[in-house]
Amino acid sequence: MIFLVAGLLVLGAFMMFLTGLGIYRMPDVFTRMHAATKASSLGVALLLLAAILVFGDPVVLTKALVTVFFIFLTAPVAAHLLGRAAYARRTPLWEHSVIDEARGKIAASDDAPGDHQPGR
Repeated sequence: MIFLVAGLLVLGAFMMFLTGLGIYRMPDVFTRMHAATKASSLGVALLLLAAILVFGDPVVLTKALVTVFFIFLTAPVAAHLLGRAAYARRTPLWEHSVIDEARGKIAASDDAPGDHQPGR
């Protein structure tokens, strides 16, 4: 069981490392949010699963499962809302972005600085 817990901890920590690396390396706010929500949710879930196995307490099990459920429920919604807000504020897309599916569907803020690149 110690090897399973160690494996979950290492995998969870690696996912959190990938989250940080993705936030650092991704070129724009929209891709950074993708890295921040996907890998971090899985990393937290793996770390909490390891905590469940270590403690074996029903209270820890309940709290960890509720936490994982809450994170899986709120992280995508928060990222979606932040992405819409960033797009409405005319946050520039990455220069190599090919498709802008939100163009014409999300109203832009009039007081937003900058502008989207033409043709995006």
